[in-house]
Amino acid sequence: MRKLYTDEIKRLSHEDFEKAQKIPLIVVLDNIRSHHNTGSIFRTCDAFACEEIYLCGITGIPPHRDIHKTALGATETVKWQYFENTIEAVQILKDKGYTIIALEIAENSTNIDDFSIEKNKKTALILGNEVDGINQDILDICDVCLEIPQYGTKHSLNVSVSGGIAIWTLMKML
Repeated sequence: MRKLYTDEIKRLSHEDFEKAQKIPLIVVLDNIRSHHNTGSIFRTCDAFACEEIYLCGITGIPPHRDIHKTALGATETVKWQYFENTIEAVQILKDKGYTIIALEIAENSTNIDDFSIEKNKKTALILGNEVDGINQDILDICDVCLEIPQYGTKHSLNVSVSGGIAIWTLMKML
């Protein structure tokens, strides 16, 4: 086994990535405070060819050096839009026929291991604020709430980590 050098990895060019088929997943960032988390989620969405990112509320927008630091150029490849109000963004997605999924610890949430969705179903995944999570008024209009099982004392993961787990899980289904 030998580690591959960067020039040996078959990476898509920006032009080829733009033309490549994307998974029908839009990631909605609901008031993410940390630019580093936002950048990390951009990078994850690039890695798994997500359709788009909706940046909402206080979530930082490119260009910003702290987003760029963790995105490593993904802000140039992943489509994104900014919405002042998360409810507005989610309602637009609902009106377009997207299944709205919240990633949150909540009453009657579904264990992510027990969830399934039909192939190619238009899906939106909402990731919430690092301290407060997803606002209740947004949870009220979601179709399903997924929870990642956790077995330690904290019962919380960094939003970019939990987002990565959820995006990977949904990508395999879609």
